[in-house]
Amino acid sequence: MNFEQARFNMVEQQIRTWNVLDTAMLQALSSLPREQFVPTAYQSLAYTDTEIPLGHGQTMLPPRVDARLVHDLKLTGPEVVLEIGSGYGYMTALLAKRCQRVIGLELIPELAAQAQRHLSLAGLDHAEVRVGDGAHLAIPEGPFDAIVLGGSVAEVPSSLLNQLKVGGKLLAIVGEEPVMQACLYTRTSGDQWASRALWDTIAPPLIGFAQPSRFKF
Repeated sequence: MNFEQARFNMVEQQIRTWNVLDTAMLQALSSLPREQFVPTAYQSLAYTDTEIPLGHGQTMLPPRVDARLVHDLKLTGPEVVLEIGSGYGYMTALLAKRCQRVIGLELIPELAAQAQRHLSLAGLDHAEVRVGDGAHLAIPEGPFDAIVLGGSVAEVPSSLLNQLKVGGKLLAIVGEEPVMQACLYTRTSGDQWASRALWDTIAPPLIGFAQPSRFKF
């Protein structure tokens, strides 16, 4: 399979058409071999607009969703970023192409090990993935310039919002099927945050985060 041509087609047909037009972001997508960040059995699907199984009940987001999440953080280079739910490390690598340092948290040890291996092979030494529960764990390197979640949550916990610097941004896919939105939270002061919905999508839920009750009274 011609992965280079598939990567070009992905950028032109999926990424650009989803309002990812920043030149530096497009260069990052064009230079990153996504086939090296998916299970070997699914390499032929690396550049398709679909979720890819990672094992352990987890899936990899379609490339356009990864790209849009990183793009909409509007990183400029000097930021330190926290990623929750790293999977196989593809979005971690995209973030590393756009900022100074990335710390990823992945709850499943086997996935964290694969992600770290992929980042090392890609030469992205300023990115790392640790085993940890992003829903509850405070990271000593914080507060962060940006935080991004690699899956959906019913709501963003205050424990994550409190790990933002003043002026820092958190981007997460929030809601329940069939209605979810990518929401951007900005810490405007020590105890205040602003939020706005950016776009509609659907993503699998991150494990470890509270799920809403299904019971109605």
